[in-house]
Amino acid sequence: MKKRILILFGGYSSEHDVSLQSARAVLEHLDNRKYQLLPVTVSREGRWTFQGRPCTLRLDRGAASLLLLDGSGETLAFDAAFPVLHGKNGEDGTVQGLLELMGVPIVGCGTLSSALCMDKHRAHLLASLAGVAVPKDAVFAAGASREELEAAAEQLGYPLFVKPVRAGSSFGIAKTDRRGQLAAAAEEAFRHDREILLEEAVPGFEVGCAVMGNPGETPLTVGAVDEIQLSGGFFDFEEKYTLKTSAIHCPARISPEKAAEIQRAARAVYAALDCRVFARVDFFLTPEGRVIFNEVNTIPGFTAHSRYPAMMRAAGLDFSTLLDRLLELGAGR
Repeated sequence: MKKRILILFGGYSSEHDVSLQSARAVLEHLDNRKYQLLPVTVSREGRWTFQGRPCTLRLDRGAASLLLLDGSGETLAFDAAFPVLHGKNGEDGTVQGLLELMGVPIVGCGTLSSALCMDKHRAHLLASLAGVAVPKDAVFAAGASREELEAAAEQLGYPLFVKPVRAGSSFGIAKTDRRGQLAAAAEEAFRHDREILLEEAVPGFEVGCAVMGNPGETPLTVGAVDEIQLSGGFFDFEEKYTLKTSAIHCPARISPEKAAEIQRAARAVYAALDCRVFARVDFFLTPEGRVIFNEVNTIPGFTAHSRYPAMMRAAGLDFSTLLDRLLELGAGR
């Protein structure tokens, strides 16, 4: 019998449109001979619909079904859920907690891992404990004084990045080159989260590594390492989705030995942050060859041309085969 998979997409985050693109690609490439798909759209306002009909999840543990709210009382059972949601209220453990409460298998990371990976500061702490280098930083809660921020910035040194601790797709992130830019950058970052991070600007360029598998259950598969080439600035939201002035090289233009080192670090971070099924682990590679952890994306972009599928394609997995493996890892439990 076909496995019935709930696909959640859209979401009430700033990355709603990106999620729609990812979900469209997933729906087009999943094998409909093996899977029956139940696509549920979450609107920008948080309304859930299935084929235009309002719906919600039945929270009874073990029920694993969608309840239609159109007056019919109809329920649609499913075997597993695949959240294709990016950013807050989708990638941060909130939806994952709801599904785990129901006892539903998740195609992707669980509640704890999703929450930790969204939290840049705490992800760095755990990566460091796993023996992976991390940037120097300082964390501040809302209400921090301008003097406190400036003192920390002086200690870290300019240029530096000001980031919300929990946000996706580079929202609220600014690079500051001098003290006069700090207050505005902090104000913008606080618009996206109650905590912000001042982080040293690591020289070099960004690299990423796709990881797939369930630590302790299945061997981890890693994709080819990719490289982000920037003409200036940093890899902000616009550059991530338009590549106006940047380029992505996959495989990265680095030695096989350095690529293997990055892959080892990606495996270590993936396990330390309790990731499962899939995630993309991003690093900085300095001119001296140091590999420094940046962040984990537990639900990275998932169009056929996105970075994660491209890394796995370079490792020999086409998009449809990749999706099939992910569903086996997540829905097979």
